[in-house]
This record gives sequence, C-alpha cells and structure tokens, in this order.
Amino acid sequence: MYDETRNWLFLIEAVTSHGPVSPKRHVELENLFAECPADRVYVSAFPDFATFKTFLSEIAWETEVWLAETPDHMIHYNGDRFLGPHH
Repeated sequence: MYDETRNWLFLIEAVTSHGPVSPKRHVELENLFAECPADRVYVSAFPDFATFKTFLSEIAWETEVWLAETPDHMIHYNGDRFLGPHH
C-alpha cells in the first residue's frame, strides 16, 4: 500500500503465505526497494494472536505487526517512533 501524502510504502507480509518480516527478509526487501524514493514501513500481518505468538522470535525490529482479529490495533517492534519508516 502507498500513502501518497507521506510518501510511505507499506510492505505487508502475509504470515500464512510467506512468514513475518524477519531480519533476513527485511534486508532482502531493503535491497529490492533500494531505488524506491518512498520511505518504507514493514508490516507482518497475522490472522490471530495465537499465530503471532509462534513467530515472536522471528520478527525484525523496526517493523510493525497487525492482527486480523484486532484490526484497530498494531504492535510496534521499535523504540524510537510510534509508526513510520526508519532511516
């Protein structure tokens, strides 16, 4: 998804098809989108909390987590900002 106002590209991994945004996947995506002028926001999408718990140790820092069973909330794997790209 792309937020034109903020120039943010949301890269969303469906955990059930590919797995979460792991540190390895984060590097792969950074390399893939290296020429993209938009700032990137990485999101791992889970169907529910139970599935999320099985991947806790695999999720990269400076990424976001979204759970379909609680769609109005996100879990932030970062320390310096609430939501947005990291430079």
